[in-house]
Amino acid sequence: MQNQSTPSVRPLPERPNLRHLKDEAKALVKAGQAATLTAAQFRIAREYGFTSWPKLKTHIESLEARLREIAELKQAIDSNDLENVKRLMTLNPELHRAPLGYGKNGPLTWVAECRVPWESPSPARLAMAQWMIDNGSDIHQGGDGPLMRAALVDERIPMMELLVRNGANVNAEWAGHFPIVYAPCETVEPQALKWLLDHGADPNCEGLSRPYLDSALDYVIGTYSRSPNLAACIDILADRGCRSRRDMPAVVDLLRGRIDLFAQRLDADPSLVTARFPEFDFGSSGARRLLLRGATLLHVAAEYGSIQAAQLLLDRGADVNARAEIDVSGVGGQTPIFHAATQFYDFGFPMVEFLLKHGASLSIRAKIPGHYERPEEFVECSPLEYAQLFPGSENRTVDFLRSAQPEA
Repeated sequence: MQNQSTPSVRPLPERPNLRHLKDEAKALVKAGQAATLTAAQFRIAREYGFTSWPKLKTHIESLEARLREIAELKQAIDSNDLENVKRLMTLNPELHRAPLGYGKNGPLTWVAECRVPWESPSPARLAMAQWMIDNGSDIHQGGDGPLMRAALVDERIPMMELLVRNGANVNAEWAGHFPIVYAPCETVEPQALKWLLDHGADPNCEGLSRPYLDSALDYVIGTYSRSPNLAACIDILADRGCRSRRDMPAVVDLLRGRIDLFAQRLDADPSLVTARFPEFDFGSSGARRLLLRGATLLHVAAEYGSIQAAQLLLDRGADVNARAEIDVSGVGGQTPIFHAATQFYDFGFPMVEFLLKHGASLSIRAKIPGHYERPEEFVECSPLEYAQLFPGSENRTVDFLRSAQPEA
């Protein structure tokens, strides 16, 4: 007897559409691949693993009803409508586990983030979080996702207090790899960071199971965010004895704004002014993959917006057009202005002005990494062309670079 293979089952889309499936069935009939509409619908149902079209239809209708219910819950949360949240979750307790919030951790994560509306936790939002915890929401969802998202912003400390009071773990690892203390390091929020440390968070992140071993100090130095609060975060972690896997005291002094100590290190070792550092495995920002690997300290000052450090380095003989090292594949060679010109929210604009005033060239070209979401992308470009990629072409920095561009 001839063997018959079992047809593979197609997974339904995340948001299946019954009308689309009906049109697909009609197309089968029109193409002569099914004798009748009923036969075509049966065939489609079997392809998706259902024994009949009515069962597939019932399943999709139940999914659509659930999506409407979740959307209604989100709207109630976003409008701080506590009574409607209570009504919906009481009628359907499964909504406590609905795929809402960052990582789809659950509604409590979305409540704790206070993103819509973007504001400090209001009394209504705090009451909502407490009611949800008391009535079935898992405070540890996703690896303490609610606390992780609350800890991203200083003004959410009242929400952090509520969550920890109800058992959230300041030393949890969100998604199994992201210590909660990393959250304010990622966004460079010193008060939220201090609050976590005051409540027992380990800045060295010891004994955790994540695959990489960065401390909170390593993480805040390596974050993509650029902020004048960076020095405060580093000071807080240094005061708590946080260690770093990176041996780069001159860089730490620069980032802390301790120009006095930075100058002392340059006095003790003048070669630091022109040295290139292949060990610098940080510096990605502005949606770009470009790091400071093989760069000079002037590149570091340009990346982090320290005009004082840049002035000191130029006074000591640094080259404003120094190129970073070029690797074996020909990638690198960018000058400091490439780093200053590609920051979110024009953070690097004052540095761009400073570097151009001191002779930075806009005609130098380099082959460097592109967008962080396109790991295979490398672009050969000028500072202006690079700036136009991150995060867009309409901002103050780009306009200034265009006006300063030499005539062709």
